[in-house]
Amino acid sequence: MFKVGDTIEVAIERILPGGVGLAHAEGMTVFVYLAAPGDLVRVAVERTRGKVAFASIKEIIKPSPLRIEPPCPYFGRCGGCDFQQLGYETQLKTKVEIIRDCLHRLGGLDPDPDFEIQPSPNEWHYRARANWQVDRITNELGYFERGSNRVCDVEFCAVLVPELQMTLEGVRQQLSQGIALGKNIEAVAGDAAVSLASDHGAYETKVVSREIAGEIYQFSAAGFFQVNYDLLEPILKEAIGDAVGNVAVDLYCGVGLFTLPLARRFKKVVGIESNLRAADFARQNLQLAKLDNASVDMARVGDWLKENSASLGNVDFLLLDPPRTGAEHKDIQGILALRPSQISYVSCDPATLARDLKKLIAAGYKLHSIKAFDMFPQTHHVETVVRLRES
Repeated sequence: MFKVGDTIEVAIERILPGGVGLAHAEGMTVFVYLAAPGDLVRVAVERTRGKVAFASIKEIIKPSPLRIEPPCPYFGRCGGCDFQQLGYETQLKTKVEIIRDCLHRLGGLDPDPDFEIQPSPNEWHYRARANWQVDRITNELGYFERGSNRVCDVEFCAVLVPELQMTLEGVRQQLSQGIALGKNIEAVAGDAAVSLASDHGAYETKVVSREIAGEIYQFSAAGFFQVNYDLLEPILKEAIGDAVGNVAVDLYCGVGLFTLPLARRFKKVVGIESNLRAADFARQNLQLAKLDNASVDMARVGDWLKENSASLGNVDFLLLDPPRTGAEHKDIQGILALRPSQISYVSCDPATLARDLKKLIAAGYKLHSIKAFDMFPQTHHVETVVRLRES
Protein backbone atom coordinates (compact mmCIF):
# COMPACT_ATOMS: atom_id res chain seq x y z
CA MET A 1 0.00 0.00 0.00
CA PHE A 2 1.30 3.43 -0.90
CA LYS A 3 1.24 6.37 1.47
CA VAL A 4 1.29 10.11 0.91
CA GLY A 5 4.69 11.26 -0.33
CA ASP A 6 5.69 7.96 -1.92
CA THR A 7 7.24 8.20 -5.39
CA ILE A 8 6.46 5.42 -7.87
CA GLU A 9 6.88 4.67 -11.57
CA VAL A 10 3.70 3.94 -13.54
CA ALA A 11 2.49 3.60 -17.13
CA ILE A 12 -0.66 5.53 -18.04
CA GLU A 13 -3.23 3.23 -19.63
CA ARG A 14 -6.00 5.65 -20.56
CA ILE A 15 -7.82 8.81 -19.49
CA LEU A 16 -10.81 8.42 -17.19
CA PRO A 17 -13.88 10.59 -16.61
CA GLY A 18 -12.67 13.56 -14.61
CA GLY A 19 -9.61 13.85 -16.86
CA VAL A 20 -7.18 11.79 -14.77
CA GLY A 21 -4.84 9.15 -16.16
CA LEU A 22 -5.34 5.54 -15.06
CA ALA A 23 -2.42 3.38 -13.92
CA HIS A 24 -1.90 0.34 -11.71
CA ALA A 25 0.96 -0.52 -9.37
CA GLU A 26 1.45 -3.05 -6.59
CA GLY A 27 -2.24 -3.95 -6.45
CA MET A 28 -3.39 -0.35 -6.29
CA THR A 29 -5.21 1.84 -8.78
CA VAL A 30 -3.39 5.12 -9.36
CA PHE A 31 -5.08 8.24 -10.73
CA VAL A 32 -2.55 10.64 -12.24
CA TYR A 33 -3.25 14.30 -12.94
CA LEU A 34 -2.29 15.92 -16.28
CA ALA A 35 -1.26 12.64 -17.89
CA ALA A 36 -1.39 11.38 -21.49
CA PRO A 37 -2.29 7.79 -22.42
CA GLY A 38 0.96 5.91 -23.00
CA ASP A 39 3.11 8.06 -20.69
CA LEU A 40 5.72 6.35 -18.54
CA VAL A 41 6.03 8.65 -15.54
CA ARG A 42 7.36 8.95 -12.03
CA VAL A 43 4.62 10.28 -9.77
CA ALA A 44 4.26 11.41 -6.16
CA VAL A 45 1.28 10.20 -4.17
CA GLU A 46 -0.77 13.13 -2.88
CA ARG A 47 -3.57 11.24 -1.13
CA THR A 48 -5.01 7.76 -0.83
CA ARG A 49 -8.44 6.25 -0.39
CA GLY A 50 -8.47 2.51 0.23
CA LYS A 51 -6.70 0.88 -2.70
CA VAL A 52 -6.78 4.06 -4.77
CA ALA A 53 -3.95 6.60 -4.88
CA PHE A 54 -4.10 10.09 -6.37
CA ALA A 55 -0.78 11.32 -7.71
CA SER A 56 0.92 14.08 -9.66
CA ILE A 57 3.71 13.76 -12.21
CA LYS A 58 7.23 14.48 -10.98
CA GLU A 59 9.10 13.23 -14.04
CA ILE A 60 8.12 12.11 -17.52
CA ILE A 61 10.43 9.13 -18.09
CA LYS A 62 9.09 8.36 -21.56
CA PRO A 63 6.42 10.64 -23.04
CA SER A 64 3.45 9.21 -24.87
CA PRO A 65 3.41 9.73 -28.67
CA LEU A 66 0.13 11.56 -27.98
CA ARG A 67 1.70 14.07 -25.60
CA ILE A 68 2.45 17.59 -26.82
CA GLU A 69 4.16 20.52 -25.15
CA PRO A 70 1.43 22.57 -23.39
CA PRO A 71 1.50 26.06 -24.89
CA CYS A 72 0.28 27.85 -21.76
CA PRO A 73 2.99 28.94 -19.30
CA TYR A 74 0.56 28.42 -16.40
CA PHE A 75 -0.17 24.78 -17.25
CA GLY A 76 0.32 22.55 -14.23
CA ARG A 77 -0.28 25.37 -11.73
CA CYS A 78 -3.55 26.88 -12.91
CA GLY A 79 -6.51 24.66 -12.05
CA GLY A 80 -8.09 24.94 -15.49
CA CYS A 81 -7.22 23.54 -18.94
CA ASP A 82 -6.17 20.05 -17.85
CA PHE A 83 -5.98 18.68 -21.44
CA GLN A 84 -3.32 21.00 -22.89
CA GLN A 85 -0.83 18.11 -22.89
CA LEU A 86 -2.97 16.45 -25.59
CA GLY A 87 -3.27 17.48 -29.25
CA TYR A 88 -6.73 18.62 -30.22
CA GLU A 89 -7.69 15.48 -32.16
CA THR A 90 -6.59 13.39 -29.18
CA GLN A 91 -8.70 15.57 -26.89
CA LEU A 92 -11.76 14.92 -29.05
CA LYS A 93 -11.20 11.15 -29.21
CA THR A 94 -10.58 11.03 -25.47
CA LYS A 95 -13.85 12.83 -24.73
CA VAL A 96 -15.78 10.37 -26.89
CA GLU A 97 -14.13 7.52 -24.97
CA ILE A 98 -15.04 9.17 -21.66
CA ILE A 99 -18.69 9.51 -22.67
CA ARG A 100 -18.79 5.95 -23.95
CA ASP A 101 -17.16 4.65 -20.75
CA CYS A 102 -19.67 6.47 -18.53
CA LEU A 103 -22.68 5.35 -20.53
CA HIS A 104 -21.53 1.73 -20.51
CA ARG A 105 -20.18 1.48 -16.96
CA LEU A 106 -22.68 3.69 -15.12
CA GLY A 107 -25.71 3.56 -17.40
CA GLY A 108 -25.51 0.08 -18.91
CA LEU A 109 -25.79 1.68 -22.37
CA ASP A 110 -23.83 1.06 -25.55
CA PRO A 111 -24.43 3.91 -28.01
CA ASP A 112 -23.72 3.74 -31.73
CA PRO A 113 -19.95 3.19 -32.03
CA ASP A 114 -19.81 5.96 -34.61
CA PHE A 115 -21.51 8.68 -32.57
CA GLU A 116 -19.89 12.03 -33.23
CA ILE A 117 -18.33 14.90 -31.38
CA GLN A 118 -18.51 18.31 -33.02
CA PRO A 119 -15.23 20.20 -32.58
CA SER A 120 -15.18 23.77 -31.40
CA PRO A 121 -14.52 26.19 -34.28
CA ASN A 122 -11.95 27.77 -31.99
CA GLU A 123 -9.61 25.60 -29.92
CA TRP A 124 -8.39 28.78 -28.18
CA HIS A 125 -9.96 32.18 -27.44
CA TYR A 126 -13.44 30.65 -27.19
CA ARG A 127 -14.39 31.26 -23.57
CA ALA A 128 -16.86 34.15 -23.24
CA ARG A 129 -17.47 33.71 -19.51
CA ALA A 130 -14.90 33.60 -16.71
CA ASN A 131 -14.62 33.55 -12.93
CA TRP A 132 -11.48 35.26 -11.61
CA GLN A 133 -10.06 35.06 -8.10
CA VAL A 134 -8.25 37.85 -6.27
CA ASP A 135 -5.67 37.45 -3.51
CA ARG A 136 -6.38 40.61 -1.52
CA ILE A 137 -2.99 40.48 0.22
CA THR A 138 -0.74 40.13 -2.85
CA ASN A 139 -3.23 41.53 -5.43
CA GLU A 140 -2.65 38.45 -7.56
CA LEU A 141 -5.44 37.87 -10.08
CA GLY A 142 -6.33 34.72 -11.96
CA TYR A 143 -7.67 31.24 -11.21
CA PHE A 144 -7.26 28.87 -8.30
CA GLU A 145 -4.36 26.45 -8.49
CA ARG A 146 -5.37 22.81 -8.83
CA GLY A 147 -6.72 21.43 -5.57
CA SER A 148 -6.14 24.60 -3.56
CA ASN A 149 -7.42 28.09 -2.75
CA ARG A 150 -4.14 29.70 -3.80
CA VAL A 151 -4.47 32.14 -6.67
CA CYS A 152 -2.42 31.45 -9.78
CA ASP A 153 -1.54 34.93 -11.07
CA VAL A 154 -2.52 34.95 -14.76
CA GLU A 155 -1.66 37.87 -17.02
CA PHE A 156 -2.78 36.19 -20.24
CA CYS A 157 -5.39 33.45 -20.57
CA ALA A 158 -5.30 31.73 -23.95
CA VAL A 159 -8.86 30.39 -23.80
CA LEU A 160 -10.53 33.76 -23.22
CA VAL A 161 -12.21 35.64 -26.05
CA PRO A 162 -10.28 38.86 -26.80
CA GLU A 163 -12.89 41.04 -25.06
CA LEU A 164 -12.42 39.18 -21.79
CA GLN A 165 -8.63 39.20 -22.09
CA MET A 166 -8.81 42.99 -22.39
CA THR A 167 -11.15 43.06 -19.40
CA LEU A 168 -8.73 40.91 -17.38
CA GLU A 169 -5.98 43.41 -18.11
CA GLY A 170 -8.29 46.26 -17.06
CA VAL A 171 -9.14 44.56 -13.77
CA ARG A 172 -5.43 44.00 -13.13
CA GLN A 173 -4.84 47.73 -13.69
CA GLN A 174 -7.56 48.60 -11.16
CA LEU A 175 -5.94 46.35 -8.58
CA SER A 176 -2.57 48.00 -9.16
CA GLN A 177 -4.25 51.35 -8.40
CA GLY A 178 -5.41 50.09 -5.03
CA ILE A 179 -9.08 49.71 -5.95
CA ALA A 180 -10.80 47.12 -3.74
CA LEU A 181 -12.55 44.58 -5.95
CA GLY A 182 -13.34 41.75 -3.55
CA LYS A 183 -12.19 38.12 -3.83
CA ASN A 184 -14.33 36.86 -6.69
CA ILE A 185 -15.08 38.49 -10.05
CA GLU A 186 -17.48 37.15 -12.69
CA ALA A 187 -17.20 38.34 -16.29
CA VAL A 188 -19.24 37.59 -19.40
CA ALA A 189 -19.01 39.04 -22.90
CA GLY A 190 -22.03 40.05 -24.95
CA ASP A 191 -22.09 41.15 -28.56
CA ALA A 192 -21.14 44.74 -27.79
CA ALA A 193 -20.02 44.91 -24.15
CA VAL A 194 -18.72 43.00 -21.14
CA SER A 195 -20.64 42.54 -17.89
CA LEU A 196 -18.77 42.32 -14.58
CA ALA A 197 -19.92 41.33 -11.12
CA SER A 198 -17.93 41.22 -7.88
CA ASP A 199 -18.68 39.78 -4.44
CA HIS A 200 -17.50 43.18 -3.16
CA GLY A 201 -20.07 45.09 -5.20
CA ALA A 202 -17.27 46.92 -6.99
CA TYR A 203 -19.07 46.96 -10.34
CA GLU A 204 -22.44 48.15 -11.51
CA THR A 205 -23.34 44.91 -13.28
CA LYS A 206 -24.59 45.83 -16.72
CA VAL A 207 -26.97 43.83 -18.86
CA VAL A 208 -25.48 42.58 -22.13
CA SER A 209 -27.03 40.72 -25.04
CA ARG A 210 -26.10 38.11 -27.60
CA GLU A 211 -27.74 37.01 -30.84
CA ILE A 212 -27.84 33.23 -31.23
CA ALA A 213 -29.62 31.49 -34.11
CA GLY A 214 -31.67 34.58 -34.77
CA GLU A 215 -32.81 35.07 -31.16
CA ILE A 216 -31.65 37.89 -28.87
CA TYR A 217 -30.76 36.94 -25.31
CA GLN A 218 -30.13 39.38 -22.49
CA PHE A 219 -28.10 38.32 -19.45
CA SER A 220 -25.40 39.55 -17.06
CA ALA A 221 -22.38 38.39 -15.10
CA ALA A 222 -24.62 37.97 -12.05
CA GLY A 223 -26.07 34.77 -13.54
CA PHE A 224 -25.17 31.79 -15.69
CA PHE A 225 -24.75 31.81 -19.47
CA GLN A 226 -22.90 29.33 -21.68
CA VAL A 227 -19.17 29.82 -22.26
CA ASN A 228 -18.68 28.88 -25.94
CA TYR A 229 -20.99 30.86 -28.22
CA ASP A 230 -19.65 29.23 -31.39
CA LEU A 231 -21.40 25.94 -30.60
CA LEU A 232 -24.72 27.17 -29.25
CA GLU A 233 -26.54 27.19 -32.59
CA PRO A 234 -25.60 23.58 -33.47
CA ILE A 235 -26.49 22.50 -29.91
CA LEU A 236 -29.90 24.14 -30.24
CA LYS A 237 -30.43 22.39 -33.55
CA GLU A 238 -29.44 19.00 -32.14
CA ALA A 239 -31.41 19.36 -28.91
CA ILE A 240 -34.68 20.44 -30.54
CA GLY A 241 -34.35 18.93 -34.00
CA ASP A 242 -37.60 19.06 -35.96
CA ALA A 243 -39.79 18.67 -32.89
CA VAL A 244 -43.17 20.43 -33.04
CA GLY A 245 -46.43 20.02 -31.14
CA ASN A 246 -48.77 21.42 -28.55
CA VAL A 247 -46.92 21.43 -25.22
CA ALA A 248 -43.20 21.61 -24.39
CA VAL A 249 -41.48 21.92 -21.02
CA ASP A 250 -37.98 23.40 -20.52
CA LEU A 251 -36.41 22.39 -17.20
CA TYR A 252 -33.50 24.39 -15.70
CA CYS A 253 -34.24 26.92 -18.45
CA GLY A 254 -31.79 29.64 -17.34
CA VAL A 255 -32.27 32.85 -19.34
CA GLY A 256 -34.31 30.97 -21.96
CA LEU A 257 -31.67 29.66 -24.36
CA PHE A 258 -33.94 26.77 -25.37
CA THR A 259 -37.25 28.33 -24.28
CA LEU A 260 -37.34 30.86 -27.12
CA PRO A 261 -36.79 28.46 -30.03
CA LEU A 262 -39.19 25.97 -28.42
CA ALA A 263 -41.83 28.70 -28.36
CA ARG A 264 -41.47 29.02 -32.14
CA ARG A 265 -42.41 25.35 -32.54
CA PHE A 266 -44.93 24.55 -29.80
CA LYS A 267 -48.29 26.11 -29.00
CA LYS A 268 -47.49 26.25 -25.28
CA VAL A 269 -44.10 26.26 -23.57
CA VAL A 270 -43.32 26.38 -19.85
CA GLY A 271 -39.81 27.06 -18.55
CA ILE A 272 -38.77 26.28 -14.98
CA GLU A 273 -35.79 27.98 -13.34
CA SER A 274 -34.88 28.23 -9.64
CA ASN A 275 -32.60 31.28 -9.95
CA LEU A 276 -34.59 34.50 -9.65
CA ARG A 277 -32.29 36.63 -11.83
CA ALA A 278 -32.14 34.02 -14.61
CA ALA A 279 -35.92 33.55 -14.52
CA ASP A 280 -36.40 37.32 -14.84
CA PHE A 281 -34.07 37.42 -17.85
CA ALA A 282 -35.93 34.51 -19.44
CA ARG A 283 -39.22 36.39 -19.10
CA GLN A 284 -37.65 39.55 -20.51
CA ASN A 285 -36.19 37.62 -23.44
CA LEU A 286 -39.58 36.10 -24.25
CA GLN A 287 -41.16 39.54 -24.07
CA LEU A 288 -38.51 41.05 -26.36
CA ALA A 289 -39.14 38.23 -28.84
CA LYS A 290 -42.91 38.87 -28.59
CA LEU A 291 -43.53 35.24 -27.67
CA ASP A 292 -46.67 35.23 -25.53
CA ASN A 293 -47.24 31.47 -25.79
CA ALA A 294 -44.42 30.75 -23.31
CA SER A 295 -44.08 31.41 -19.60
CA VAL A 296 -41.36 30.93 -16.99
CA ASP A 297 -41.97 29.77 -13.42
CA MET A 298 -39.38 30.31 -10.72
CA ALA A 299 -39.21 27.08 -8.73
CA ARG A 300 -37.08 24.05 -8.00
CA VAL A 301 -37.65 21.53 -10.77
CA GLY A 302 -38.74 18.60 -8.60
CA ASP A 303 -41.16 20.71 -6.59
CA TRP A 304 -42.68 22.25 -9.71
CA LEU A 305 -43.16 18.89 -11.41
CA LYS A 306 -44.84 17.45 -8.32
CA GLU A 307 -47.30 20.34 -8.16
CA ASN A 308 -48.02 20.84 -11.87
CA SER A 309 -47.72 17.52 -13.70
CA ALA A 310 -51.44 16.74 -13.52
CA SER A 311 -52.52 20.13 -14.90
CA LEU A 312 -50.23 20.05 -17.95
CA GLY A 313 -51.96 17.21 -19.72
CA ASN A 314 -50.09 15.52 -22.54
CA VAL A 315 -46.55 16.86 -22.95
CA ASP A 316 -45.07 16.36 -26.41
CA PHE A 317 -41.50 17.40 -25.65
CA LEU A 318 -39.42 17.92 -22.51
CA LEU A 319 -35.92 19.39 -22.49
CA LEU A 320 -33.65 19.41 -19.46
CA ASP A 321 -30.28 21.15 -19.16
CA PRO A 322 -29.29 20.56 -15.52
CA PRO A 323 -26.11 21.68 -13.74
CA ARG A 324 -23.05 19.43 -13.60
CA THR A 325 -24.58 17.46 -10.72
CA GLY A 326 -27.34 16.27 -13.05
CA ALA A 327 -31.02 15.94 -12.21
CA GLU A 328 -32.04 15.18 -8.64
CA HIS A 329 -33.83 11.89 -8.05
CA LYS A 330 -37.14 13.65 -7.44
CA ASP A 331 -36.67 15.57 -10.71
CA ILE A 332 -36.38 12.29 -12.63
CA GLN A 333 -39.42 10.93 -10.79
CA GLY A 334 -41.35 14.05 -11.75
CA ILE A 335 -40.35 13.69 -15.40
CA LEU A 336 -41.50 10.07 -15.39
CA ALA A 337 -44.82 11.07 -13.83
CA LEU A 338 -45.25 13.67 -16.57
CA ARG A 339 -44.46 11.06 -19.22
CA PRO A 340 -43.47 13.32 -22.16
CA SER A 341 -43.45 11.74 -25.63
CA GLN A 342 -39.89 12.93 -26.26
CA ILE A 343 -37.06 13.93 -23.94
CA SER A 344 -33.97 15.93 -24.86
CA TYR A 345 -31.21 15.84 -22.24
CA VAL A 346 -28.41 18.42 -22.54
CA SER A 347 -25.55 17.51 -20.21
CA CYS A 348 -22.16 18.91 -19.24
CA ASP A 349 -21.15 15.82 -17.22
CA PRO A 350 -21.08 12.32 -18.76
CA ALA A 351 -21.20 10.55 -15.39
CA THR A 352 -24.38 12.19 -14.11
CA LEU A 353 -25.87 11.94 -17.60
CA ALA A 354 -25.33 8.16 -17.58
CA ARG A 355 -26.82 7.87 -14.09
CA ASP A 356 -29.98 9.75 -15.12
CA LEU A 357 -30.35 8.00 -18.48
CA LYS A 358 -30.28 4.63 -16.75
CA LYS A 359 -33.37 5.62 -14.75
CA LEU A 360 -35.21 7.03 -17.77
CA ILE A 361 -34.50 4.01 -19.97
CA ALA A 362 -35.43 1.59 -17.18
CA ALA A 363 -38.79 3.37 -17.05
CA GLY A 364 -39.50 2.72 -20.72
CA TYR A 365 -37.69 5.35 -22.77
CA LYS A 366 -35.47 4.42 -25.71
CA LEU A 367 -32.23 6.07 -26.80
CA HIS A 368 -32.92 7.80 -30.11
CA SER A 369 -29.73 9.84 -30.73
CA ILE A 370 -26.56 11.04 -29.04
CA LYS A 371 -24.07 13.69 -30.08
CA ALA A 372 -21.23 15.40 -28.25
CA PHE A 373 -20.02 18.98 -28.58
CA ASP A 374 -16.61 20.23 -27.53
CA MET A 375 -17.79 23.27 -25.61
CA PHE A 376 -14.66 23.32 -23.46
CA PRO A 377 -11.46 22.76 -25.51
CA GLN A 378 -8.24 22.21 -23.53
CA THR A 379 -10.25 20.72 -20.64
CA HIS A 380 -11.76 17.28 -19.96
CA HIS A 381 -15.28 18.75 -19.88
CA VAL A 382 -17.69 18.00 -22.72
CA GLU A 383 -21.32 18.75 -23.62
CA THR A 384 -23.57 15.90 -24.71
CA VAL A 385 -27.07 16.00 -26.20
CA VAL A 386 -29.20 12.86 -25.92
CA ARG A 387 -32.66 12.41 -27.41
CA LEU A 388 -35.08 9.83 -25.96
CA ARG A 389 -38.45 8.61 -27.10
CA GLU A 390 -41.11 6.48 -25.51
CA SER A 391 -40.68 2.81 -26.35
